[in-house]
Amino acid sequence: MNAAELFLLGRVLMKIGEEALPEPPGREGRYAGSARLVLIVAADIASHPDSAVGEIAARTGLPQSQVSTAVARLKEAGAVRAVPDPADRRRVLVRSVAERSERVAEVRAAGIDGALATALGSDDPRRLAEVTEALDLLARALMPTAQSRS
Repeated sequence: MNAAELFLLGRVLMKIGEEALPEPPGREGRYAGSARLVLIVAADIASHPDSAVGEIAARTGLPQSQVSTAVARLKEAGAVRAVPDPADRRRVLVRSVAERSERVAEVRAAGIDGALATALGSDDPRRLAEVTEALDLLARALMPTAQSRS
């Protein structure tokens, strides 16, 4: 595999992940932006608590408007809260909440079998298990959160 193939594989995996994520009930089309943006912002907030929207935008490379939209979705889902910056009361800092909301639990519990079967063009249980095992191996090897759980 070369760098270009790895990059394209990453895009395919993102699309499969997006397909597997459940839509918020009654919220379809309410906010602009995809689940991918929300997950990128949520991961950044988890890694950098008490960040301003502009700081999140700078780290993620996303436009500030998309970060603001993602933060609004995360607040509505109960995954984050905004607090005044003690050093500058005009700024708002975003942090993850300690308790897991129903929506966060729903997203984390979402399975990938259906989306993976669609991407593979097959629902053969052996093929699904083989690819899922390969994805689990990659996650354990490459994702910091997965490494800390191993």
